Amino acid sequence: MAKIIFLLIANYLLGGIPSGYIIGRLKGIDIRKYGSGNPGTANVYRTLGMWPGLVTFAADFLKGFAPAWLAMHYYYSQGAPLNSAGHWWIPVTAGSLAIAGHIWTPFLNFRGGKGVATAAGVFMAMLPLPTAGAFVVFVLAVAITRHISAGSMAAAVALPFLCLFFNPDRKPLTAMAFIVCPLIFYTHIPNIRRILSGSELSYQHKENSDKG
Repeated sequence: MAKIIFLLIANYLLGGIPSGYIIGRLKGIDIRKYGSGNPGTANVYRTLGMWPGLVTFAADFLKGFAPAWLAMHYYYSQGAPLNSAGHWWIPVTAGSLAIAGHIWTPFLNFRGGKGVATAAGVFMAMLPLPTAGAFVVFVLAVAITRHISAGSMAAAVALPFLCLFFNPDRKPLTAMAFIVCPLIFYTHIPNIRRILSGSELSYQHKENSDKG
């Protein structure tokens, strides 16, 4: 149990590492003062360019994937009893804390990213096939709307239903996908307002920064 508690605390702190903010600082800016003000992949991409954006996505993805993968491989056995070290609550809690750490990072006054990349990492470790399908939905939605935010929300909606289709036996993990979906919409409320007002930036839009 001590190892599990340590794992869960570590997951929250790992998820809370503000990758976009760190990359912005390495480039000489505070990313929170540019564009949407969000220290996530989309704002880093628009402000600093493709490679900083990709590095931000990779870091945020991995900080969700790594703890969820460890929890799935060492602390999960389908059908395990509640009081065992292999019950489903361990990977579900581990993944949820990584996502929560990203959204409410303790390193930036509990104001972090929108949870998409980290959630993608978590679900890729837990349910890879449905997550790959959700990524296809994301790409199609971005291509149609030109908005990364719209693609993120479309993928969040598609994921739980893809889980039901591809992995109907992993009900607790699918339930987690259904819970994360409205959370992603919650973090995208400002984007939804901008989409409705016609002021949402496309993924092709580039913000100006002192460092380019």
